[in-house]
Amino acid sequence: MFDIKWIRDNAETFDKGLKRRGIEPGGEVKFSAELIELDDARRRHQTRLQEAQSRRNAASKEIGKAMGAKDTATADRLKAEVSELKEFIQGGEDEERQLVGALNEALSVIPNLPLDEVVDGADENDNKEVRRWGEPRPFDFAPKQHFELGETLGLMDFESAAKTSGARFVFLKGALSRLERAIASFMIDQHTGPAGEGHGGYTEYNPPLLVKDHTAYGTGNLPKFAEDLFHTDNGFWLIPTAEVSLTNLVREEIIDGETLPRRMTAWTPCFRSEAGAAGRDTRGMIRQHQFSKVELVSIARPEESIAEHERMTACAQGILEKLGLPYRTMMLCTGDMGFASQKTYDIEVWLPGQDAYREISSCSVCGDFQARRMNARYRAGEKDVRFVHTLNGSGLAVGRTLVAIMENYQQADGSIVIPDALKPYMNGIEKIEKV
Repeated sequence: MFDIKWIRDNAETFDKGLKRRGIEPGGEVKFSAELIELDDARRRHQTRLQEAQSRRNAASKEIGKAMGAKDTATADRLKAEVSELKEFIQGGEDEERQLVGALNEALSVIPNLPLDEVVDGADENDNKEVRRWGEPRPFDFAPKQHFELGETLGLMDFESAAKTSGARFVFLKGALSRLERAIASFMIDQHTGPAGEGHGGYTEYNPPLLVKDHTAYGTGNLPKFAEDLFHTDNGFWLIPTAEVSLTNLVREEIIDGETLPRRMTAWTPCFRSEAGAAGRDTRGMIRQHQFSKVELVSIARPEESIAEHERMTACAQGILEKLGLPYRTMMLCTGDMGFASQKTYDIEVWLPGQDAYREISSCSVCGDFQARRMNARYRAGEKDVRFVHTLNGSGLAVGRTLVAIMENYQQADGSIVIPDALKPYMNGIEKIEKV
């Protein structure tokens, strides 16, 4: 969320950033001139209220003097004036709340602005590849997609899940269920291990899965993306990622700057309505309403957030490298970035069954955009309090990692070999075969 004062002082930069995002004037997102006019209206009204309050105070004192001088006519006239001023102030306070609300509502739907180094573009076709690791394995047979493998193995059941919950759910069974748990445990162990060479050093959390409005607002999920979330009938939102819970740990706090950066990780179920995804990835586990993910969140000082972003991305990439899964890392263009992001790297894993790279992690630096919504600050000096910078990323999406392992480690007979890195977690299982 933006400070209206910053927009006033940087109107040209603000408008340019919105246009780089592919936003044009006249739509839901207001440009600087409209926002400044909303703020001017608030300021003008506030000035009138202050003038009325000052006149009311002065008139009240004049009443006392008139009464002391037994000038009842003047006293009566002043009392009538005070009564009118009181009525105006009461109504004016309601109007002020409406004007403040209108400005905040307009500010709340404005996306973050891209950093200068982010490539301009309209959509995913304009994203820029920044690195690539590993070579896709050559197959001497036609590789299958994960759902074909899982259903043939008898360990992946979409039909039963549809009976209990509808589309975009799955039952995993036996060794596949254990493999998913092994993947998550491996990721958490890697991220919480000793920091070194840009890896590890995160503190593990087990956060709430249900949050209130202000929490979802703080990370930018509300109000604009309410339809993407699941909502309970008693006022909770199911988290779309642990980012929402973890980032809000610093909500309304002033943190000692010496304790930054703070690095947090959590393995949780995630819930997304997948609004607007009709017809996309309808088969399999790529796009589901419920899935598990290991999330990475960092709270950093402004001067260290860019380096922290590179570090976080390296942590996510490191998981794929240890699992032997080929990937490429893409810098998202301005038209494909998330709402709260200043800069995002998407890591895409190779899926031989689809003959394509698919997203498995998204790592973003948000600057102080979320911090302003949460009022999360740090103490940089004795009298110097500033907003923190927040970062988040998938380290990784567990279900999609399961998909990638199944497709990359599949054998001609439909069995799946367990990667060496996961064997310590599999209780002696080295290959998953049909039950």
